Amino acid sequence: MKFIRSEPAAFGLFLLLALAMALIPSDYLFDAVLTPFLAVSLAALGLNILAGYAGQVSLGSAAFMAIGAFSTYDLLYYIPGLPLLIAFAGAGLITAAVALVFGLPGLRLKGFYLAISTLAAQFFVQWVFTNFPWFSGGDSSGVVNAPPIAIGGILIGSPLRRYLLSLLIVAVLSGFALLLTRSRVGQSFLAIRDNELAARVLGVNVLKTKLIACAVSGFYIGIAGALWAYLYVRLIEPAGYDLNFSFEILFVVIIGGLASVRGAFLGAAFMVVLPLALSRAGAAIFGDTFDSGLVDISEQIILGVLIILFLRLEPQGLSALISRLGLKKKQSHPLPSGVSHEFN
Repeated sequence: MKFIRSEPAAFGLFLLLALAMALIPSDYLFDAVLTPFLAVSLAALGLNILAGYAGQVSLGSAAFMAIGAFSTYDLLYYIPGLPLLIAFAGAGLITAAVALVFGLPGLRLKGFYLAISTLAAQFFVQWVFTNFPWFSGGDSSGVVNAPPIAIGGILIGSPLRRYLLSLLIVAVLSGFALLLTRSRVGQSFLAIRDNELAARVLGVNVLKTKLIACAVSGFYIGIAGALWAYLYVRLIEPAGYDLNFSFEILFVVIIGGLASVRGAFLGAAFMVVLPLALSRAGAAIFGDTFDSGLVDISEQIILGVLIILFLRLEPQGLSALISRLGLKKKQSHPLPSGVSHEFN
């Protein structure tokens, strides 16, 4: 059961399962479950790099997703013929730059100053995209439909193709995140999170390291916003990236587990799949006798109660719970005397 506690092995298992899902002939599964799951997972992974590994709290994830979505649209709109993947990467870089602008004042200080500055970014970004039509191609409403997308002349139009493209991008960026968190830079993130003064004594450039975490986080979240807009909702609007969305991404990180790459995927599965399961269960139990608005409120109440119970019973997240279960499984089969666990 070593794969349970090994993030690279768990990531490999996830890829196999994700590819196996592509064999299921269900457009609903790809469109309503798997594609949004991947986009939310990538956004949570970006936030986890900043909050979980570097210990810097951000409350503006949805705003940075909006920047990624609108930046992708503007790059494709104002630079005709630009390849889609280049537009996604460019949107990530633009989001990283904006994240640094808003993050620099807070990163110079300890405490929740970054949370305050990113909260300000949340409201400022929505205001800009709502009131400046340039970002939406001159549309005064600020709401635009994502245009059809293609790669190498191949139209990415079907739910399966959108899912596979999302999976490819998320897999590559997740693999890079695994390497980053195990590198010297990743260890510097953890040193700052655990004790900033001790990190300075050990020679870590605290401000530079925080800026790296902020930029990487913004890059990931910006691309997640592009995936959400172009491959899932296929609509770009400022209201879709509100403060509630930022809190949902934060909940994904907390539920999945801080400082864990796989925790982003576990938390996203909890936050994306569970509401759909509750909706299906409510429809099956009550049919048409329940008011739809009341059903939505009931789902939110049940989801909130489950989150509170989960955080009370397992505050370190699903990733820690799975690691603990794997350790118990291993301890239930003790090795013979003289045999080290290192070779298990």
